[in-house]
Amino acid sequence: MSILTLAGSPSQRSRSSALLRHAAHLLRARGLAIAELGLRDLPAEDLIEGHYAGPAANALRARVAAVDAVLISTPVYKASFSGGLKAVLDLLDEKALAGKVVLPIATGGSPAHLLALEYGLKPVLSALGARHILAGVYATDKQVRVDDDGASHIDDDVRTRLEDSVERLAEQLRPRGVVVNEAFDLGRLALAGGFSV
Repeated sequence: MSILTLAGSPSQRSRSSALLRHAAHLLRARGLAIAELGLRDLPAEDLIEGHYAGPAANALRARVAAVDAVLISTPVYKASFSGGLKAVLDLLDEKALAGKVVLPIATGGSPAHLLALEYGLKPVLSALGARHILAGVYATDKQVRVDDDGASHIDDDVRTRLEDSVERLAEQLRPRGVVVNEAFDLGRLALAGGFSV
């Protein structure tokens, strides 16, 4: 199973990107493959002019198509997700997120901007075909701090919510046929007449 993280902030020391990096770290610890992409990885001219047919947009679409899940982070500006992220999402195909698990992550100046996830970002993700959008993780600027050296400090409440969301995402990515408790499954087979114990 593979996952793409998409950072929607233009800032090198973004709080939303700090949450995204922490989520990616937790997923890597579970043995999941993570690819990272940010606004700075795409040519600014392509984003501004919407070069849908350009090589960068083609590569973006190929990367999204190749993964099972997408984690998207964004700062909230003026009660909406970042314009840079919107420019990236505009380069995707109409159903680019169909069949993928999506976890939105956002940070903003106050709790009032929490609804930017529900009423701003999630409808765009749905328009891209996403049908399995996990409950987003939102944090205020006071709950996530990034030092000048890039080290991040995440409040316990936000860290717990992020870890819970990562757990839900990992659960969604587990193959459906995985045996969780072998003794239980062997006993169930015996009861069903599959074999004798």
